[in-house]
Amino acid sequence: MVKLHSDKNSDFAKTIKLGGSQHTNLPYMPNSHPTYRQCILRVLLYIEEHLDSDLTLEQLAGIACFSPFHFHRMFAAHTGETLHKYIRRLRIERAVGRLAYSDTPIVHIALEAGFETHGAFSRAFRKTYGMSPTDFRQKACEGDPFFFYQSEPPPQPRPIGTLNMKVRIEKIEPKPTVFLRHTGPYTQIGKKFQELQCWAAPRGILGPHTQVMGIYHDNPEVTPEDKLRSDAVLTVQGSIEVDGDVQSGKIPGGEYAVATHQGPYAKLAECYRWLYGKWLDQSGRLPADSPCFERYVNDPTTTPEDELLTEIYIQLK
Repeated sequence: MVKLHSDKNSDFAKTIKLGGSQHTNLPYMPNSHPTYRQCILRVLLYIEEHLDSDLTLEQLAGIACFSPFHFHRMFAAHTGETLHKYIRRLRIERAVGRLAYSDTPIVHIALEAGFETHGAFSRAFRKTYGMSPTDFRQKACEGDPFFFYQSEPPPQPRPIGTLNMKVRIEKIEPKPTVFLRHTGPYTQIGKKFQELQCWAAPRGILGPHTQVMGIYHDNPEVTPEDKLRSDAVLTVQGSIEVDGDVQSGKIPGGEYAVATHQGPYAKLAECYRWLYGKWLDQSGRLPADSPCFERYVNDPTTTPEDELLTEIYIQLK
C-alpha cells in the first residue's frame, strides 16, 4: 500500500475472519548506494531551485531515484510533511518576501504560490502567520521588524527510531487471490472483508491454508479520503470462478521484506514509518513498484488486542 497506514477501528477488527493459522533507479549496491536521506536532500535542493516550475510527483521521484509509488512515504518519513504541503509551505514563505518588499498584486503572488484563488491563499496565509496578506503587507510598509509570526510550529519529522523490529527477507511464490475493492476511508474496509467471507464460505474456499490480507493502494495524506483504494483479499488454491463484485488477482512473487507487528492495528502506522524511514535506509534495498500488503495472522474476534499479529510485506527490487 502506498500510504502512512491509517488507523483501523474496532469495527474493522471484528470483521476479519481467518481461514487458518531525469534519473534511472539505482540497482542494489550495499556499499555504494547513497542513503535515502541523501536522495531526499537532492529533491529538497531541486525544489528550492525550481520553486516556480511545475513540480510533478514523477519528476521528483525520478530525481530521488525512487518509484513514484513509494516516494510519498519516503518523503514524509524524512521531512514530516507530504510533498504537496512542503512545496506549498515554501511557496507561502517566499510570498512573505514578495508581500513585504514588492508591490506585486496579491492575487499574482497567490497564483505564484500555487493557489487557484486569492481567497484560498489568504486562508492559508492567515493560518500560518495569524493575519491576512493585506494586513501583513501594511505592517511591513510601516517598518515593523517584528510584523509577522508563525501561528503553527514548524513541521518536524515523525519519530522513526523508537522501534526495534526484526525484519526478515523472504522469497515467496505468486499467490492467486480473490478480492473485493473498497473505495473510501480505510477504516471502513471491514464491510468488504465480511462480504468476501460470506461469498467464499458457501463455495468452500475458506480452509486451513486460506490467508487474509489487506492491500492499501493510496496514501491517505495525499489522496482524498473518499477516493482511497483498498482491497480485502483472500488467498485461494488454483483458479477460482468469480462473479459479481468479487475479482480474481495475484500477489506477485519475489523477494519481500517482512516485519511482524504485535498489538493493535492502530499502531501499524508507527511500523510503516520505521520501515520506510529507517530500515530501508540502513538496508540499502529499494522497494519494488508494487503495493505493500498486510497479512492478518490471528483472529481479532478471539485474540486480545495486544496479542494481534500483523505481517507487513514490502516487495524489494
